[in-house]
Amino acid sequence: MEKVGRSVSLVCYGYNEEDSLAEFFDKAVALLDSVTTDYEILYIDDCSVDRSWEIAQNFAQGNGRIRIWRNDRNRDVGYSFKRGVALAEKEYLFWQTIDWSYDLSDLCIFLELMRHYGVVVGVRPVPVRLLAYIPVIRSIYRVRTRSDDFLRAMVSLANYYVLRILFGLNVHDFQNIQFHRTKTLQSFELRGESSFLGIEMMIRARSFGLDLIEVPIRFIPRAKGVAKGIRLSAIWDSCRDIAMNWLAWGWRFRLENQGSKGRIYRLLEPAFLEEEVIVLCAPLFKRYR
Repeated sequence: MEKVGRSVSLVCYGYNEEDSLAEFFDKAVALLDSVTTDYEILYIDDCSVDRSWEIAQNFAQGNGRIRIWRNDRNRDVGYSFKRGVALAEKEYLFWQTIDWSYDLSDLCIFLELMRHYGVVVGVRPVPVRLLAYIPVIRSIYRVRTRSDDFLRAMVSLANYYVLRILFGLNVHDFQNIQFHRTKTLQSFELRGESSFLGIEMMIRARSFGLDLIEVPIRFIPRAKGVAKGIRLSAIWDSCRDIAMNWLAWGWRFRLENQGSKGRIYRLLEPAFLEEEVIVLCAPLFKRYR
């Protein structure tokens, strides 16, 4: 596929990722070089105490497209992510974890879909199994394709159903990559301070009248470093964030269904897709259906 004729910002953030950071920058540069001629990589270092900041400085000095910032103290996921979003300057924006958790080999297709939809939302592909057509079983299959172990799978599954029940947003994944128009995302009043930001961005987008399309993005297990999302402090922060936002505005969204202005499309359920989209996504249909 030819390079996309749009500019792209890749946002990333990390804390004590010295084992993975160099490989991340190498992969990010190679990927973006292959899909566009105009991009930037924005890295927010969350006041790491290892060599992460030194590694980031070395890469930024050698490549002007890598822009880096360091938090004044450890501020965690929400602050770092929102800081990266605010600093982005290109037309489209997406993110990736430092341990490269998500398969972006189809990035060109995802970016081209932004011509047709307001937000492109990654979901973990589900194996084709008879039982996978049962909603709860389907969720278990989907979580298994993301999580490194049983505990992470259970935490992810519980988080998914709590968010579905509380906010009533009928999507298949809240913990994956999304693709946004940068200026639109920057206009949202994001209140989340944790992984809750994933669902909040989709809610704000639908309330804005934007259509969402779900696309399959495969999870890649971490090979280096230590995953931090399963820490008790991270789980507590996420639960507190969910509760505070639901009490502040989420119950009203759930009750009044304020997100109904934006529709949700599913790539692997193409009944309502335009023919141009079906042609564009033919490689994904072949791989995942």
